[in-house]
Amino acid sequence: MSASILAPQVARLSVPTLQTITGAVAGNVRTIQTATNGPVMAVVKADGYGHGAVAVARAAVSAGATWLGVTDVSEAVTLRHAGFTVPILAWLHPAGIDGPVAATYGIDVAVGSCEELRDLIVDVRDAGTPAVRVHLHMDTGMARGGAPVAEWAELLRVARFGQDQGSIRVDGVMGHLPHADRADPAANAPAVRRMRAARDAVLRAGLGPVIVHLAATAGALTDPATHFDLVRAGAGLVGIDPSQTVGLYGASRFTAPIVHSASLDARTPVGYGGLHVTDGPTRVSVIGVGYADGIPRELSPAASVQILGQPFRIVGRVSMDQIVVDTGAHTFARGTVATIFGPEGDATPTIYDWARWAGTIPHTIVCGIGPRVQRSTL
Repeated sequence: MSASILAPQVARLSVPTLQTITGAVAGNVRTIQTATNGPVMAVVKADGYGHGAVAVARAAVSAGATWLGVTDVSEAVTLRHAGFTVPILAWLHPAGIDGPVAATYGIDVAVGSCEELRDLIVDVRDAGTPAVRVHLHMDTGMARGGAPVAEWAELLRVARFGQDQGSIRVDGVMGHLPHADRADPAANAPAVRRMRAARDAVLRAGLGPVIVHLAATAGALTDPATHFDLVRAGAGLVGIDPSQTVGLYGASRFTAPIVHSASLDARTPVGYGGLHVTDGPTRVSVIGVGYADGIPRELSPAASVQILGQPFRIVGRVSMDQIVVDTGAHTFARGTVATIFGPEGDATPTIYDWARWAGTIPHTIVCGIGPRVQRSTL
């Protein structure tokens, strides 16, 4: 067999990659800073909204964020091991609060129930560690976490007990805005009033001084009345403004190579179930990512990818490991890189395009990118 027959057209395929654009993260922090007079907490939970918690945190802190926010103490410890010395707050605690570890690593924790606070006080007391810094979490209208108004007085009584015995120190009060994406201060006003009342009750109880924080990205960008002493930016770091009122920078680019191409006749079914049938002779290319990698299985017919500067429509069902695009008269070699989404716009789909095609929000697009997709930073 001739050696030329065996010569590959592409020496090695690139791998599916999600690239985090750290300059965009930094630019988004600066945009948020212009909307508020106070400090910014960079929330990097869910692995930095799928972009890499350490990479996003490093870019955010370099741009001026003075706090970091995470889901639980273990995520905060990872950041400490990465060298971050800024204050870190953990507030969701899906596996409970490890008080001794929080104390050892200097991690602030939010507590939103009397039961949780009592457990924390006992754990820290029994471990003999220094006091844990606590942010008392008020339910400001979501019924999703935080102490209801009716339980606030009891929470303060328990907090005062724990502080007097040296197990905790109350340093903050926090809540969430249930309607901030409306970009309407009137919709935020009930939560603001509840937050002020919570703060005042804390001070009357002899606790504090405290840092008060209520606003996340949308509130930070649209309603100064929600800012208090600190704003939390999470989705905004990676270019998502839930209020869709401010232009932020897309902070990621998802690429994958073409792994197979073929010429099809008219009336050829494509993919599982043959839901798409070609209406004439055409070319198709297979891209090696699917729903296991974060491609939504249910997509509108408008969904597309960009290949060499042009958009091409996804056809047929999304498979676990593959999608198929109709490239018409265009022929692409195996290994040609397709852009699934990126910040550029025009021919390149954005995460907002993908959210629209999938009937969801952009948060689920970036947070859903699977572990098989390689991560890189720019």
